Amino acid sequence: MNTLPRFIQIHTLHNYPAALLNRDDAGLAKRLPYGDKIRTRISSQCLKRHWRVADDAFALKSLGLPMAIRSRELPRHLRDLMVQQGISEALAQAAIEAMRNAGLLDKAGKNPTGEDALSTGQAVLLGQAERDYLVAKCVALAQEHEEVKALKAAVAQALKDEKKNIEAMKLGSGLESALFGRMVTSDVLASRDAAVYVAHAFTVHEAQVENDYFTVVDDLLREAGEQGSAGIFDTELASGLYYGYVVVDVPQLVANLEGVVIQDCFKVEPARRELAAQVVHHLLHLIATVSPGAKRGSTAPFEWAKFMLVEAGDWQPRSLAGAYQNALGLKDGRIRERAVEQLSDELGRLDTAYGAPCQRRFLSVEDVHVSGAERMSLAALAQWTQERIIQGA
Repeated sequence: MNTLPRFIQIHTLHNYPAALLNRDDAGLAKRLPYGDKIRTRISSQCLKRHWRVADDAFALKSLGLPMAIRSRELPRHLRDLMVQQGISEALAQAAIEAMRNAGLLDKAGKNPTGEDALSTGQAVLLGQAERDYLVAKCVALAQEHEEVKALKAAVAQALKDEKKNIEAMKLGSGLESALFGRMVTSDVLASRDAAVYVAHAFTVHEAQVENDYFTVVDDLLREAGEQGSAGIFDTELASGLYYGYVVVDVPQLVANLEGVVIQDCFKVEPARRELAAQVVHHLLHLIATVSPGAKRGSTAPFEWAKFMLVEAGDWQPRSLAGAYQNALGLKDGRIRERAVEQLSDELGRLDTAYGAPCQRRFLSVEDVHVSGAERMSLAALAQWTQERIIQGA
């Protein structure tokens, strides 16, 4: 079978003991009610953040593509860059206010002025190419218009005139938005639909949590004969085997990276899909080997996937979370093996009902069988996925 690799579906199992991977507003491990038990979970936002900022051989930034900046301090950052290029602080501030009035940056409140205008109410995502373009344009206009009012008007007009140029910049909004999308309120910057869809990971069994009580010893007081502690604290730790699910929409990714019309993704020459294929190659390594987690100094929550299944096909994606709607029992042993068996059984049932419209490959540290899938190493799995995207049907 040689199906069109419109969607790449990635299923994983990661095992984490005694860790605080993702906290809620009370500082506790995040939870998820699912099926017959409460599970612990890792939010998709947490997972994406760690994949985005990972610093290793397969880091996204190692691809040499323009990245993005996510910050509430973008107005201040842009202002400082203009000042560094010789523009007065007053004119730089005026340019920032003009961009905010045009809806280019998220507003902190009604008519922000002064220092209030130099941060935003929430983090804003701006591509490095967009940042450099906007700064250069504002600096050029400030050299022509030395009055604050005149500069504001000139910047406002330029943003209207330059809209198509900004939208046309290849990877102008950065690799992060090409992968995970960007919503903007301005009609100057381009919105980006996400090409990578990430589910919240959850334990395949009932939540296992423990309240960790600990004290801090004061060395100097101990030397002076004091027996008490310098502080008493507690935190929640969780252990579990987590099911993760990620989908890559290949036509959307190619469109975001190359500007190709989505419907033409597999009609264009294979070279136009090579960049997307390379990005997915890196992403597979990141998903398998990069761990989220708070309290790293005291829990070392580093783990590689014990299992990863990759499917390439043209049908609409479907999660295999249903394999774990009934939580696995914790007293029966062989949790990892049974988790893979449950997943394979779910695949078999779906194949019987719908056919098997996907090509499949998997890696596993256990000696297991997966319905309709060939076993590979991570390197071979990533290479196979990359080649499928380039080859198309």
